[in-house]
Amino acid sequence: MATSRETMLTALHILLQSGSATVLRGEVLPERVPADGLLILRDGEPGEPEVTLSPLRYHYQHRAEIEAVVQGAARDATFDTLTASIGAALAADRTLGGLCDWVEAEAPRPVDLPIEGAASLKAAVIPVVVHYSTADPLA
Repeated sequence: MATSRETMLTALHILLQSGSATVLRGEVLPERVPADGLLILRDGEPGEPEVTLSPLRYHYQHRAEIEAVVQGAARDATFDTLTASIGAALAADRTLGGLCDWVEAEAPRPVDLPIEGAASLKAAVIPVVVHYSTADPLA
């Protein structure tokens, strides 16, 4: 049986697939970036939970990360479309189908990465905070 954390990360991965970009989870950057862009979901860190008693609950603000990467001549416009699609997907289902209390993304900080012999990449890490509670930190 999957843990609460794994269930939510899987749901987030599926939610991100609603756009036109290729979405991977925990993979290395491939040699070629698809024309519509590439998203790589990283599991991130659950952080220190707040704990309440009676009943015992652990309240997490899990910080996952989405690596957004585009390449090509129109990379600025493609990157803008890609990040907007992430925002739209999250806004459409803020509770990941009832699995968490709230999910929200932080603003990206894009960088241009030159590639020898190829068009440069535009990339950013987009932190995504998933708020959830569980009765056991290992469940």
